[in-house]
Amino acid sequence: MDTSRSNNTVALQSHALGTLNYIRASIEAAGAYAVPGIAGIAMGGVGVLATVLTSVPALAAYWLQIWLLAAIAASALGVLLVARQPTPGFTLYRGPARKFVLSLCPALLAGGVLTMILWERAQTPLVPGVWLLLYGCAVLSASMMTVTQMVRPIATMGGLFVACGLLAFALPTGWHNFILGLGFGALHLIFGALLGRTRVE
Repeated sequence: MDTSRSNNTVALQSHALGTLNYIRASIEAAGAYAVPGIAGIAMGGVGVLATVLTSVPALAAYWLQIWLLAAIAASALGVLLVARQPTPGFTLYRGPARKFVLSLCPALLAGGVLTMILWERAQTPLVPGVWLLLYGCAVLSASMMTVTQMVRPIATMGGLFVACGLLAFALPTGWHNFILGLGFGALHLIFGALLGRTRVE
């Protein structure tokens, strides 16, 4: 038996397996998205500002309008910061970023439709719970499109948003502004900072 040939065959097979594993890991990484922490921090800042504004007695009656404007501003700011992400070959309209955004859309669209329905039927006290619950579901779904290092923190954030939504349904309306601020303000700030410190390989 030629032991040198046997050793060469084993070495060749090991090299081939290593190469295949590397290619598979590269493909998986190319299909995942790294969320910029600064986008979450900026969105959290908008949420905190909305919380402060709606806490002013003279503006409390306009809480829904303020939070709607805040949602639009935060979304636009988040998209802008994502689009400016300094990644070679990065494009917002295709690839991992596109998958990430599209995975958010169904739940967010449902939230928009339910908001209009609840507004028309004068059931706006249900809106905070709906927003937090569906946003949490959207984040949970989108977490599966992110790089491995970010899946767990983003999924955790989504789960906490869902918990805030359920809490909003259970608490009196006087607590709603606080719960909205806790979710769209504090959670975005905390996890935005956490994601900003996450090393992506």
